[in-house]
Amino acid sequence: MLGIIGRKVGMTSVFTPEGKNVACTVIEAGPCVITQLKNIDKEGYNAIQIAYGDKKLKNTTKAAQGHFAKSKSDPKSVVTEIRNFRADMDHELAVGDEIKVDIFVEGEFVDVVGTSKGKGFQGVVKRHGFSGVGMATHGQHNRLRAPGSIGASSWPSRVFKGMRMAGRTGGTRVKKTNLVVMKVITEQNLLVLKGAIPGAKGSFVIVEK
Repeated sequence: MLGIIGRKVGMTSVFTPEGKNVACTVIEAGPCVITQLKNIDKEGYNAIQIAYGDKKLKNTTKAAQGHFAKSKSDPKSVVTEIRNFRADMDHELAVGDEIKVDIFVEGEFVDVVGTSKGKGFQGVVKRHGFSGVGMATHGQHNRLRAPGSIGASSWPSRVFKGMRMAGRTGGTRVKKTNLVVMKVITEQNLLVLKGAIPGAKGSFVIVEK
């Protein structure tokens, strides 16, 4: 598996050769520095650890500073692991090497992992798509967006786990699969992907293939 860390820039549109206007998301992907190489003998699995995004030295712990110093890089904001990365590369990797956006090619499919926008505490209509009562009649008062009954009678005398109810919405890890790479702009480290991806502008994402 190949992958890279990036930052969501925003959305735009791209014309296909057939003249169709396609909505796309622009990602500033990398360059990411390799901060650690893991293997089966020591860690029990093959993976590389990559880091992205500058971080102030005063906001970095001493342990993290020492870890980044091994790769001769400045402190980074985001660190993640990608398993079996080296198996897909045509050359040997070493700590301190950079992973750039040129590992992707136009027309291929990728997956994007990000954190969805947080929407706070929401009711069942917005959170789960409930329709509500639908009309104010039969003496009902302020029940248009209420969830309705949530449990049975004397048995089981409790509410089952997983009941769709009001609660905090968004702010969760979301993976969007099979997005087409429309453009790879290596000079500016940009990826243009077809469709939308999770997260707000400026949020960090992981692009995998």
